[in-house]
Amino acid sequence: MDFDGTAAVFKALGDVHRLKALHFLATADAGCCSTGQGICTCDVQEWLGLSQATTSHHMKILVDTGFVTAEKRGRWTYYTLSERGLQVAGTALQALLVHVPVARQAAV
Repeated sequence: MDFDGTAAVFKALGDVHRLKALHFLATADAGCCSTGQGICTCDVQEWLGLSQATTSHHMKILVDTGFVTAEKRGRWTYYTLSERGLQVAGTALQALLVHVPVARQAAV
């Protein structure tokens, strides 16, 4: 297991703004400036209520950890969800879950 990479993935999930950004990308409707090929930075920024620089910082972390892909078009970047970060997190949790005693699993 790549402990450093896995820790980075969970660290990315440990921020409320990044969780909100992921949720927004997953649930954004056609009312935003989405072209069907990603969600524009301006929409993410508006949803989060953060400055452009802070939004870009959070999105870069999500891109670097594989939760999101980014495509630059003109002056804007468009984001889409990616499976890689979710797979890393899920695999790490599954690897731990198999070691939980059966009686405790039932209580969860």
